[in-house]
Amino acid sequence: MNTLYILLAMLAILAVWFGFNYWRLKQAATVLDNAEFAEKIFTGQLIDLRDPNDYRRKHIMGARNIPYEQLKQSLGALRKDKAVLLYENDRGQRVTRAALFLKKQGYNEIYILSYGLNAWDGKVKSN
Repeated sequence: MNTLYILLAMLAILAVWFGFNYWRLKQAATVLDNAEFAEKIFTGQLIDLRDPNDYRRKHIMGARNIPYEQLKQSLGALRKDKAVLLYENDRGQRVTRAALFLKKQGYNEIYILSYGLNAWDGKVKSN
């Protein structure tokens, strides 16, 4: 019986943790589908958070490659008065962490491509 209570408590803690992270992401960024994201590209700063090899293979037209690991050192390359559009292959941990970091640094207009490059149906550059 004690094992059941421990398991239920762990599940409750896990659910609260996921809910809290979901709420934090909603406070930091807006997740957009392909059409909405495509509209924002022309007025925003499109950032590919993947590593340079993946970027060279294929990326959304107009994107700049700032790998997540280099984001802190590259803040000077981003303007706070323009929207920041983030993507990676899927909507994974990099975009979430990048959005939370950018929000903390004072960026207010942050958008994430809903299902990442793998689901992107717009123009891409590939080698």
